[in-house]
Amino acid sequence: MAGGWSRDGAVEEQIEASLQDELARMRARRGPMGESATHCVECDEPIPERRREAIPGVKLCVECQSGRDSRSQARGGINRRGSKDSQLK
Repeated sequence: MAGGWSRDGAVEEQIEASLQDELARMRARRGPMGESATHCVECDEPIPERRREAIPGVKLCVECQSGRDSRSQARGGINRRGSKDSQLK
């Protein structure tokens, strides 16, 4: 496939990298797995038994998990909808 100034296969590599990034993001959202921790891995506070039963594989206390959830996660990639080509149509 012709790619202008790019080397052969660069477009396919970018598509593959985008797919791998999205798969990694989806795996991370799947949630905790395995055995629950008895103490938070970040602050070492005890994790209540009811939380460990409700969320199998939990590793963080409520406060640390809330802090992580409130942080915005930057997603890389290309904004294809905002490109000039799509606006010209």
